[in-house]
Amino acid sequence: MNFRRIFLVKCMLLLFPSVKCFNTSWVYRAVNETALLSIAAPLTPGNSYYVIWNKGGQRLVQLRGTNTKYFVNREQCRCAMLRNGTLQIQRLQKEDSGNYTVMVYQDGKLKAEEKTIFFVQEPVPQPILTFRCGKKNVSVKCEAKQKAKDEAFTTELTQPNRKKIQNNSTTLEWHGRNFGMFRCVVKNQVSENMAEKVIECPGKMDFYLILSIAGGAVSFVIFVICLIYCIRRKKAKRREVYEEERAMHTLPVEREKGTRELPQTPSKATPRQLRVQQRPLPPQPQEQPLPPRPQPRPRAQPRTPNLPRERP
Repeated sequence: MNFRRIFLVKCMLLLFPSVKCFNTSWVYRAVNETALLSIAAPLTPGNSYYVIWNKGGQRLVQLRGTNTKYFVNREQCRCAMLRNGTLQIQRLQKEDSGNYTVMVYQDGKLKAEEKTIFFVQEPVPQPILTFRCGKKNVSVKCEAKQKAKDEAFTTELTQPNRKKIQNNSTTLEWHGRNFGMFRCVVKNQVSENMAEKVIECPGKMDFYLILSIAGGAVSFVIFVICLIYCIRRKKAKRREVYEEERAMHTLPVEREKGTRELPQTPSKATPRQLRVQQRPLPPQPQEQPLPPRPQPRPRAQPRTPNLPRERP
């Protein structure tokens, strides 16, 4: 669009070489809207200046102080001059597009001259996004119907990996193997419409999807196995170091215990001991009863001692 503006400016300078352009601007508006074409140059309040708006060399309206003069049918022009010199155009139509020039005079001298390149465009239609699945690829079509003639717009087709842009084309197609979210955008300077859709095709496309998911799952399992192996190996190394340190600390204590305590019999009997226990014991000889032991003779009662007799 910048090249188009430069081209229009060069054409105006070639057509009107004697006119010096003070300022040039580009304005875009949609059909049935209201446009305000303003003046960039500051205006001094008072009756010493007047403003004239022209379209393509034809005078439209003039403002001198507080008096407004129309050179065309006001209803047909649908235009009005505001107090600050701004040109107002209502209920825009395609015919209102063109080159507008405003000239500001003060004290009979040209103070400023400004040009406005005005474009009236229709809103772009709603695009239609369709697709068709093939054996090995998918075809996506972005179509903008009911387009007005000589209407400048841009069509964009966005896919998961790239974007395809084309100017002034009602149909934009793409062929490939990618699937996912597709977006179709049709826009111009005054409006923009969009259609988007998630496109997935069965068969070949599902096979690639399943293959990618399976590859990701296998990679994840391998990662988990490697992680578990590393953790266990690290724990084993720590256990070995701990056992070595423990053995070094307990060796002197066990040596002292070995010198003090006798070796303990094993808790479980050996097969030889079991066989010995299972053998029957030889018959024991019966012991003869011993004769009764002689009882001691009873002791005689003590005799009372004879007391000495008393002399008369």
